[in-house]
Amino acid sequence: MSQDSQFSLLRQRRFGPFFLTQALGAFNDNVFKNALVILVAFGIAGLAQEQVNFYVNLAAVLFILPFFLFSATAGQLAEKYEKSRLIRAIKLLEIGIMALGAFGLWLSSIPVLLGVLFLLGFQAALFGPVKYAILPQHLREEELIGGNAWVEAGTFLAILLGTVLGGWLIAQPGGAHWVSAVVVGLALLGYLACRAIPVAPPAAPELRINWNPLTETWRNLRFMQTNRTVFLSVMGISWFWFFGAAFLSQMPTYAQQILGGDPSVATLLLTLFSLGIGAGSLLCERLSGHKVEIGLVPLAPSA
Repeated sequence: MSQDSQFSLLRQRRFGPFFLTQALGAFNDNVFKNALVILVAFGIAGLAQEQVNFYVNLAAVLFILPFFLFSATAGQLAEKYEKSRLIRAIKLLEIGIMALGAFGLWLSSIPVLLGVLFLLGFQAALFGPVKYAILPQHLREEELIGGNAWVEAGTFLAILLGTVLGGWLIAQPGGAHWVSAVVVGLALLGYLACRAIPVAPPAAPELRINWNPLTETWRNLRFMQTNRTVFLSVMGISWFWFFGAAFLSQMPTYAQQILGGDPSVATLLLTLFSLGIGAGSLLCERLSGHKVEIGLVPLAPSA
């Protein structure tokens, strides 16, 4: 696939609406998440420093925890049901969650907002497996690397822009109202975008879903232990995201307490991080020769 065709994917219905849907979702999550973190980390909520440290770290845990708890079950859902319909249901859930988030901002209730953050993590965990499972059904084999590159680059660009917008909005007079309007509006736009995603038939419609997330997660962990290739792949990806999430969650407090900066310093740090991820993702498509290339894996942590 040529570089021109890599960019042409964005104009095609089999990829463009999906790309817009996932980018809007990541953008929206980070508008809300960073508005909450800035609300806490820079004292706008009137918290003591010990409370600030506690809530910032708790926010990171609450957003990531659903990925561990529900990803295995979400993977089953992605295999059993038609994927465009499942995506629409997930985006409808996002609208409800963001409406609840707007209510929490109106109340200025940190516990309610943290609960909403957990629900956003749950919604993102549901979307994760279907996000990657739908690509092989709509893209040719030689397009998969480019499609995945766009998904990663788009996700981190959305994280960057959402973080900037969320931090800026919450610092404005009446910031809670602005954040509320934006997150609900973005959720609605994401739903409208996903309605254009083409049908993607289920891969295993006969699958019986195990609705107990703990036993299903344990079953997946046991399967990993029997397949060295899967185990190493999961460990590599998990370490990459753990490493990145650890840095991202500490940037606001590091910018304030260590560097003595304001929210713009935290934004600059995130900008550099996100640009590196985006550049590395798109470069991967070029370096790989449009095929899965395991030799690029050692470069991933510096991408």
